[in-house]
Amino acid sequence: MYAVSYEVPGNEAIYNRVKSMLGTEPEGLVVHLVDKTPGGLRHLGVWQSKDAWETYRDGTVRPVVKSLLSEMGIPESPPPAEETLELVDVYSRQTT
Repeated sequence: MYAVSYEVPGNEAIYNRVKSMLGTEPEGLVVHLVDKTPGGLRHLGVWQSKDAWETYRDGTVRPVVKSLLSEMGIPESPPPAEETLELVDVYSRQTT
């Protein structure tokens, strides 16, 4: 398993637009959490592998974000710094 965390400026409305543009759940995603921070939103993703995350990030997320920011007239900025987390366990209970 591979876990990554990063913070981005923005709000729930922008996040929801990006999410709707991303489409279906990506291959290799275990869990994705987003919480509010004073400067925007923090994303925490748990993936089956680092390669699964990087493939999705580079092939899907970054092009979608770039397109949306351009549409909104927001200048492109460098990608957010990512922090790799050292997972001990991932436990979730599926809800219906």
